[in-house]
Amino acid sequence: MRARNMAGRRRAFAARLACVLGAVLGTVLAASVAQAQGAQDQAQDQAQNQANSADAAPATIVRDVHLFVVQEDGSITEHDDNVMRANTRAGVDQAAQRYVWFNKDIETITTLSAQTIDPDGTVHPVGPQGIRDVQEPRSAGAPTFQDGVLRTVVYPGVRPGSQVRLTFGKRRAKPLQAGAFSYFVEPSGEPIEFQRLIFDLPADLPLHVDARGYVALAPVTANGRTRYIFDYSHGPYALLEPGAVAYANWGDRLMVTTVPSFAAFAALYREAAADPSATDPSIAALAHALTADARDPREAAARIYDWMRLNIRYVALFLGETQAVPHRAVDVLRNRYGDCKDHVALFTALLAAAGIRAEAALVHLGPVYTLPDVPGYGADAINHVIAWLPDLGVFADTSSGGVAFGYLPASVMDRPALLVDDGVMVRTPATQPHARDAWLAIDVGRDGEAVYRYHVEDDGAGAEPERNTFRRATRKEAQQVAMLRLRLTGLTGEAQITTSAPDATSGPFSTTTEGTLDHFVWPEGTTTLPALSSLAGGIATRIDAWLAQPHRTQPWACVSGDYDESAQMQLPANVRVTDVPHDVSVQGGEEKGGEAGGALAYAARYVFDPLSRTVQIVRHLKAHFGHQMCSAAEFAQMRDALVRIQRDTHAQIVVRAQGGRPAGSTD
Repeated sequence: MRARNMAGRRRAFAARLACVLGAVLGTVLAASVAQAQGAQDQAQDQAQNQANSADAAPATIVRDVHLFVVQEDGSITEHDDNVMRANTRAGVDQAAQRYVWFNKDIETITTLSAQTIDPDGTVHPVGPQGIRDVQEPRSAGAPTFQDGVLRTVVYPGVRPGSQVRLTFGKRRAKPLQAGAFSYFVEPSGEPIEFQRLIFDLPADLPLHVDARGYVALAPVTANGRTRYIFDYSHGPYALLEPGAVAYANWGDRLMVTTVPSFAAFAALYREAAADPSATDPSIAALAHALTADARDPREAAARIYDWMRLNIRYVALFLGETQAVPHRAVDVLRNRYGDCKDHVALFTALLAAAGIRAEAALVHLGPVYTLPDVPGYGADAINHVIAWLPDLGVFADTSSGGVAFGYLPASVMDRPALLVDDGVMVRTPATQPHARDAWLAIDVGRDGEAVYRYHVEDDGAGAEPERNTFRRATRKEAQQVAMLRLRLTGLTGEAQITTSAPDATSGPFSTTTEGTLDHFVWPEGTTTLPALSSLAGGIATRIDAWLAQPHRTQPWACVSGDYDESAQMQLPANVRVTDVPHDVSVQGGEEKGGEAGGALAYAARYVFDPLSRTVQIVRHLKAHFGHQMCSAAEFAQMRDALVRIQRDTHAQIVVRAQGGRPAGSTD
């Protein structure tokens, strides 16, 4: 059931049922399929009307039945039957090629058959030439991660109205996590006419459940086994709003597990991660070499952290897709690559050799800020591991690469974190210092062309990601970044960029961009000039992103930060300024952390000096939300303030050629 959509779906993970295809091999499953067929027949007319509608969803899951038979030894047999209908031509692309993911080291596809079913019922079997295995691409060539395989099924003759069916059986010889079975699923986005998930377990192995939107039938126990059944159906889903967090934060989901508590789940990970090689002399020698002259434990930890993120390549596989056991720390050191659990294994071993306590912390990587009430791995459940340094009070994620020690990437902030050694749930920091100071100077010539100089200093959480961009860029790529930021501002011209030292790993980072602007002022008539205080990436960009959805019904991502911008625009003598924006002060949102004025505080000031023919612009924005997931109600409270700020950041300065007349004037 671990299928992949190779078109680039970000969380195309094992639990996503749009790519879960399968086979019905037993009489137990056949009964469920019969029920599914009944539901399909009842909805047939409605489905045909939907297929003929211009507003139809591209594809619909007609029937989706899964049976998991779990044995005492941890082996699992999976039988799946999935039918998808292509409603539109876009749905043809979605349905005509499907993927079944499996771990070749511990799993075997035992049976597989596939058919295209025409709207008139004609069946076209998929022959051997339409089924092939390809390597999971995220292994990125790393030999120790080439256990993931995609069995690819290419369907013939698919057109709008066609159905594609795939049934398969899969056997897992041993569990991904010793002594445990867990499964996570959430809707993939297509309407679902009928879905059933069946979990057949030994009667003495109870199943713990967190179900939201999935309907649980009464468990049935017979012959020493208990069967748990969950049914689900759903019409078209609302589109995810721009900037919204993942659907799993508020939508339907199902997590089932045999692990009774998060403490027990942490213990399973801790036992599996035990590694005698963590005290290998090569690890101790490296730790001592990195920290020999460190002034204190924090500096020592920072040095080890920087070495890890700059020298151990990250293989981006989610935790739980393969066996949840880190490779030996000494092997990770030798190979110089690893996934998140491997990063933590080597990082904590190096820290221990330097006398610094650290432990693994299981989290979600991505836009999910809550976990199911029962523990388990999944696309929108636990899927990542970072480190916790209790004596320093610091979380660290060496796999993030472009984040300085003491900070976290936004993708793991404000998330529940299960401490593996302590077995307790905590939460990663919701906020961290983030400041951006920008200064822009534009000098306009008599011909309307302009030269400019733009200086930006990032401090706090934003400094190292910016520095890392240029650390890893060639000179040509750096210039392309500068040109892109100019174009995204809506300007044309040239750009040459220089930076402060890219080899540093902490502290502020600055860039200076210089160049020319084409046709900035029209010297023969009237020009409305953008009242710029920053190129792309500043206050205007931030506010535009938050207002990309004018009215929100879904929770959205709100990252705090402080922004200071100033600009100076010098105009030639052959034009005169007729309009300059008024000063603005805006406050909005609820009060956070005892700060007067609410979550948002914005001010802008404009000054025109007629003697020097200079317009000066100063803008300040403080956005302090106190968390990273804001509600639709919070957006409604601050929307008026955001709109006023956006209106100001898009304000214009009007200039007119000396002696010129407004268009249409007759005087």
